[in-house]
Amino acid sequence: MLAQSIVQTTSSRPVPNHSLTGSIDLIGAPMPFARNAEIYGENEPADYFYKVISGAVRTYKVLSDGRRQIGSFYLPGDVFGLESGPAHTFSAEAISPAKVLVIKRSAVTALAARDSTVAQQLLAITGRELARAQDHLMLLVKTAQERVAGFLLEMADRIAGRNEVELPMSRQDIADYLGLTIETVSRTLTQLEHACTIALPTSRRIELRNRGALHRLNS
Repeated sequence: MLAQSIVQTTSSRPVPNHSLTGSIDLIGAPMPFARNAEIYGENEPADYFYKVISGAVRTYKVLSDGRRQIGSFYLPGDVFGLESGPAHTFSAEAISPAKVLVIKRSAVTALAARDSTVAQQLLAITGRELARAQDHLMLLVKTAQERVAGFLLEMADRIAGRNEVELPMSRQDIADYLGLTIETVSRTLTQLEHACTIALPTSRRIELRNRGALHRLNS
């Protein structure tokens, strides 16, 4: 809902037909969001999509019994809010103070219609999002250790591409993403630490000491 306030600030100047990323940066409007601020709500019109400039974002649903299921985490450079239908299927919130580029869906659709390169790039982004959703679905049928190991490997690759990572999300966020309780997540992290698979310098900073062991757990 907040994104609707940027309609008049979105650029209307012609956009060169080079790449989807460059076009998004030109036609989008940057907007700040405070920690836990809603970016859009479930079932709201999907008139915009979004790109994280800084900070982190989560998408989620609140289930009928009041539990929260997080669908995905989005980090700087990630595009989110792409929908196949007219409405958003999840809600989105800033995990930490974030700056998000808000892009009018119709502008990118029109650009893709006249530029095949942009259309292919948009399809590729959609494909990556589908693959990520499928990986998440498969993760939810694994054991707690397998789920946590898979999550740590994913975040290490996405955030830093190395063996030490500062997680922007809380353990409750991780639990709601993995379909576990926060107690199970904390206990599993402690088990992995005792096995010298990871180290936990702080509650958010995690060192991957044995990627091979994590991969074996996640396979």
